[in-house]
Amino acid sequence: MSDIASLPLFHQIAGSEVLVLGDGDAAEPKRRLVERAGGVVVDDLARAIDEGVRLAFIAYDDRQACEVAAINARCAGMLVNVVDRPELCDFTTPSILDRDPLLVAIGTGGASAGLTKHVRLRLERVLPQTLGLLAKALEAVRPVLRERFPDGAERRRAVDAALREGGALDPFDPLAHARVTEWAAGLAGPQAGGMVEITLTSPDPEDLTLRQARMLGEADVLLLDGAVPDAILARARADAARLAWHEVSPAGDSDPAGLTLLLRFRP
Repeated sequence: MSDIASLPLFHQIAGSEVLVLGDGDAAEPKRRLVERAGGVVVDDLARAIDEGVRLAFIAYDDRQACEVAAINARCAGMLVNVVDRPELCDFTTPSILDRDPLLVAIGTGGASAGLTKHVRLRLERVLPQTLGLLAKALEAVRPVLRERFPDGAERRRAVDAALREGGALDPFDPLAHARVTEWAAGLAGPQAGGMVEITLTSPDPEDLTLRQARMLGEADVLLLDGAVPDAILARARADAARLAWHEVSPAGDSDPAGLTLLLRFRP
């Protein structure tokens, strides 16, 4: 698989103390971010060390003061973010598109805050404001779905079928959230599985068709025929089983109940 520069995580800090050092334009956005996430801002390093604070934002105007504070906080066991100094950071903060409880976080590992901002602004125009309502509605019907589909794989395939482009709950449809309860109550059985063959001629994931990209994101099993590029495999579900085609029996024992994708790479 292809490498990623950072490990993206959503860290729950509600009720927890977070150190924010500095004043002015650089520090204030960090204070607001901590407070939006329910955290309690602490502005004294000694107190933060004594109380076992685990996260620190440092935003002094003086570069040397930032370096000293970062060393002291890190030695006390804190994960540190120094504003505009990615080389001093243990973590960076992404640009956030908020459709509560759905959050889209866009980051470059500190390479360009401007780029992340403008990608977010583009996405703001195309992602419906009702996505959060859709997420909450899906959460509310989880008990119904568990009862109808005790098997997790079947449940996932049913939800995938509804959420795919043009499906009953297409996320880009601003009215999808209003249909969730009715969809769950009258849900037919999940779509049958089977095998679909895709022949790839380019190592660039941007050359995937929309259908190919969608199926990579839904497949339960990937059968690899040839050296399928890591950049392509990165578009697949992380929990999809990956098998070499020559290791699979002709009878096809690779979870026939699910969607199996045979990927042939022929550059």
